[in-house]
Order: sequence, then C-alpha cells, then structure tokens
Amino acid sequence: MIKIIMNGCCGKMGRVITRLAADDSECEIAAGFDVCDTGDMPYPVYTDPNEYDGPADVVIDFSHPSCLTGLLAYCKKRRLPVILCTTGFTAEQKEEFKAASEEIPVFFSANMSLGINLIISLAKQAAKLLEDSFDIEIVEKHHNQKIDAPSGTALAIADAIDETLSYPAEYVYDRHSVRKKRGKHEIGLHAVRGGTIVGEHEVIFAGTDEVIELKHSAHSKEVFAVGAVKAAKFIVSKPAGMYDMNDLLNEA
Repeated sequence: MIKIIMNGCCGKMGRVITRLAADDSECEIAAGFDVCDTGDMPYPVYTDPNEYDGPADVVIDFSHPSCLTGLLAYCKKRRLPVILCTTGFTAEQKEEFKAASEEIPVFFSANMSLGINLIISLAKQAAKLLEDSFDIEIVEKHHNQKIDAPSGTALAIADAIDETLSYPAEYVYDRHSVRKKRGKHEIGLHAVRGGTIVGEHEVIFAGTDEVIELKHSAHSKEVFAVGAVKAAKFIVSKPAGMYDMNDLLNEA
C-alpha cells in the first residue's frame, strides 16, 4: 500500500484526491499538510510539515507556489518523491525544484490531465508539419477565481510548440495595444475568465482557407486528481531525477 502525504489537503483538489484515494486499493493518504486544519479530513492534518515523521512513500502537492521551498526541504530531509501539481511557479522556483531533483524524484507537469498531455503531443506534431504556412493561436478558459493568466497549461503548450519550431516563437499576450499586422513567428495566447469553467484549452492552426483546431475540455477537477494519483504510483520506485507526464505515458 502506497502511503501518500497530501500537501494542500483542505483545498478543492486536496479533497478530490482524498476521495479518490479512499476508493483506491493501491494507495492511501497517511497525513495531510495545510496552512489551516479544517478538522474534517479522515487523516491527521499538520500546519507544520516538520511535525509529521510517520509513514510516507510520496508527497502530492496541490497548494501554492509560496510553499515550495519548505516542501522541498521536507522531502529532501525524508528522501521522499514529490508530485508538484501546483501552477504559477516562477522561473527561479522551477530551477529550485530541478536542483532538488538531484537528490529526490520530482514529478512536475503544468497540467495533470492525461488528455491535456495528449493534446500537447498532437500540437507538437501539427506544428512540425504546419509551421511554414499556418498561424498558431492558443485560447484558454477558466473559472472567475483563477488568478494567473495565461494558465500554466497554455504556456506549457506554447513552450512545447516553440521547442518543435525551426525558429524561436514570439509570445503575444495582448494585441489591442499595438496596431500592426500579425507577425509570422507569433504564438498568440488568450485568457478567458468566467463562471465555473473548470478548464478549456484550444490550439488553433490557421492557414489559407483552412483551420485546424485541437481542443480539450475538463468537466470536473477529477481528471487532474486521477493524473496526480497515477503519478504518485509511477514515481515511488524511481531514482532521483526530473519526471513529467510524458514519462508516465511512455511507461503505460
């Protein structure tokens, strides 16, 4: 039985993962970490991670970027693999967890949905074939409580496409401030915020007289929780290093 520590356990995603783990015969949540203990979780919750030294095989993190340094220190001290599902990390923080991966296994994906990661793979294939004659635009939609824009997933899609192109792409986030024609090497990124939209991402390849669209819609947060639990099962037997959803999918 894989014993999981859930960091950010009292948040929305923490609760979804708690419910999934309760129905999973291969894993269980041994303890939770959160800035406040709501008192209604089916396992002990600690506001200070260092207070827990009980059984653990892996940590799943759905919290806030500000928690990263302390969480990595805890995982390194206990030699625990960590699944980083939080979005909004800065470039410096990404370097921080890459450095930690020299000591422990670190799994990071901007989006834990298996479907989104398939979309990223397809977008890379399309970009390689279409870059000479198609313009590329990315549109993402999320609920009105989401703070960061564009989403980490939209940026991950753009970065994956950029790595595939034969030229360095120019990311354009706001077109209203400059009146000029679209540049040949631009990738447009557009954010929509409203209602309770869980998450939608669309990649548009617009050519002469034809348009190709790749789209993924998440209808509940459970799709991200499923991916996180799969990642936890995947990483417990791995050596120190950086891992992502491609590694998980390639092993499936």
